[in-house]
Amino acid sequence: MLEILLAGGWALLPILVCSLVALAIVFERFWALRRAAVLPPGLGAEVRQWARSAQLDAAHLEALQKGSPLGELFAGALAVRDRPRDIIKERIEDTGRHVVHRMERYLNTLGTIALIGPLLGLLGTVVGLIRMFLNVMAGGIGDPTKMAGGIGEALICTAFGLIVSIPAYVLHRYFRSKVGGYVVQMEKEATALLDDLSAPRAAPRRRAPTADVAATQAD
Repeated sequence: MLEILLAGGWALLPILVCSLVALAIVFERFWALRRAAVLPPGLGAEVRQWARSAQLDAAHLEALQKGSPLGELFAGALAVRDRPRDIIKERIEDTGRHVVHRMERYLNTLGTIALIGPLLGLLGTVVGLIRMFLNVMAGGIGDPTKMAGGIGEALICTAFGLIVSIPAYVLHRYFRSKVGGYVVQMEKEATALLDDLSAPRAAPRRRAPTADVAATQAD
């Protein structure tokens, strides 16, 4: 393997750097986009119960905001729960944009690596072919080993560029799709909370007058 890497020449170095960056992003996104970390099970029902029973304070909101992306969305809505429905909805949309932006962190970098991988491989191919033709011009074509080095460098760079770019592209699309699915579920949960917050509160029932009060009113 070391001999293959050395045969690839200096043009292989940026491809290797891109592969390490892509690998780090993939592991980080797999961990950050776990379903339990983004959409904790039962959180929506629990928060709606808090809202109905008025068991909300600064500690609850802070825990929600730091707990998960869904919790951050809920915390944004509950912070203005006493406002009209339009204002609560606008806060949910604003908070949702920030939450989605954080869930898509590093995905643009992964997509860029998927795009430039074949280009870096093509660069290595061109460099290898140029070296091959220079060797032919200097010593003629009598010695085929002078051409083998340039051809080998060209093929190695092309292969490594594709090896890096293909998985990076597939995983980039996978993470995009995963974030899109999470966004749909978060919208459903946020809409359910918005309906609860916007529902009219039942007016307290008036107590019936006692017998003494009724007698006084009769007099």
